[in-house]
Amino acid sequence: MGNSGGSLTTRSTSTGELHQLMRAAGFTDIDDTEALAEGWRVTNFGDAGRRRLANLVQGTGAPAVMVSFHDSDVGFIEALTPDDNSWEGLLNREMAESYEIPLEHFPVGPAVAGALAWSAAAGLTPDEEAIRQTLTGSALFVEELSSALLAALGLPGAA
Repeated sequence: MGNSGGSLTTRSTSTGELHQLMRAAGFTDIDDTEALAEGWRVTNFGDAGRRRLANLVQGTGAPAVMVSFHDSDVGFIEALTPDDNSWEGLLNREMAESYEIPLEHFPVGPAVAGALAWSAAAGLTPDEEAIRQTLTGSALFVEELSSALLAALGLPGAA
């Protein structure tokens, strides 16, 4: 299974500032950035090692959610707020199972609860049922589930 990069969603005043903070936090191959609404931006990257998300949130002072893609088949979610409200999850569980990824390490119930708490801490209005559907659903390309997750978390402008 190869790594296909990922996407980072956070608030930032500008794309240039965000890219600079991402580089400082250790993200590599920073690519396209899409502006959502209310200062939220989605940026693609090539690699983010351990503690990169924590370093970025500390640098920006803003909540962030990161999805690391593997072969466009599976997505590993990490989310964090500046006050250490965090959660982890998995996208495309059926495909993850075919890769023999231990699903018991990514229970859905705690991920939904964590996502709801993260969204509230980020000042968003999440949709609990949509979060649950995204975390249990499947798609040909995991990026589709990642986009659906952003909308379910209540990110303004996410579709």
